Amino acid sequence: MSQTVRTRPEGSTQALSEAYDTALLDLDGVVYAGGNAIAHAVESLGTARAGGMHLAYVTNNALRTPDAVADHLTELGIPTGPSDVITSAQAVARLISEQVPAGARVLVIGGEGLRVALRERGLEPVDSADDDPAAVVQGYGGPELPWRRFAEASYAIARGVPWFASNTDLTIPSARGIAPGNGAAVEVVRIATGAEPQVAGKPLPPMHRETILRTGAERPLVVGDRLDTDIEGAFNGEVDSLLVLTGVTDGAQLLAAPPQHRPTYVDADLRGLLTGQPEVVGAGDGFRCGGWTATAGSERLELAGEGEAMDGLRALCAAAWTAAGEGSCELDGGKALARLGL
Repeated sequence: MSQTVRTRPEGSTQALSEAYDTALLDLDGVVYAGGNAIAHAVESLGTARAGGMHLAYVTNNALRTPDAVADHLTELGIPTGPSDVITSAQAVARLISEQVPAGARVLVIGGEGLRVALRERGLEPVDSADDDPAAVVQGYGGPELPWRRFAEASYAIARGVPWFASNTDLTIPSARGIAPGNGAAVEVVRIATGAEPQVAGKPLPPMHRETILRTGAERPLVVGDRLDTDIEGAFNGEVDSLLVLTGVTDGAQLLAAPPQHRPTYVDADLRGLLTGQPEVVGAGDGFRCGGWTATAGSERLELAGEGEAMDGLRALCAAAWTAAGEGSCELDGGKALARLGL
């Protein structure tokens, strides 16, 4: 796939909720963290929905079923039906169903979300490597997943059973901080077996395909907090994206982003759906957004002016991404980010 290298965040004269028909929203770090709604999420999503935007929730977390996720969102004040939730469990279940016989047994290392998704595809979840599984599937099973489950996966994979993973996110946001995600658990089995799983979740094509099949989106906007899953997934699917800074990505990581991790738009939180996006324009040797001008020096990024912090960050992105071209910016942006409080 050949795409133009993005060198600055784009502007939009329309509110994003009007410019796109469907928001494909990540959950952890975007809508909630540790089960609690992130500031401004409930109100912003309600306003976007009332204005006609379709909201779909796309998560790499395979633990909970769509029904459970929808119930949780509704309890938070975001009315949601199960059909509005797309999980990596659904994507990996479809991937498996295309490679094994109908009704085949699948060894599950994970939670109820995987089991429900497999049954939806006509497959039978089992718990032991001795149950003659046609495949092994691994997804996030929560912090209490027993170590012996990894052993069951390893026994089956060592016998030649094909291995699938819902996703390989190394971390997951929680109310207390950043915790190990399914990718960390996948690494345990990888080390034990030397095998490589087929992966379905973001940023890979099976997840994007599942999302489009289930939502019917024609002008989707991916909204996420992770560069290596949400934003790269949008890049791979050749759709636009909005990065919000309510999850795992910080300003330094954004400035250093390679082309596949550069979002179309950047904003502090989900209120960014309800507004247009300011344009970043060239200004001499640098880039201006709002009251800020950013330039790339020989060793570090420079920032002059004053105004909204997000405008300064957008200007810095333009300076950093332009300087980096098709690579990652290695210039020091710490002092500039500190001026913005980021």
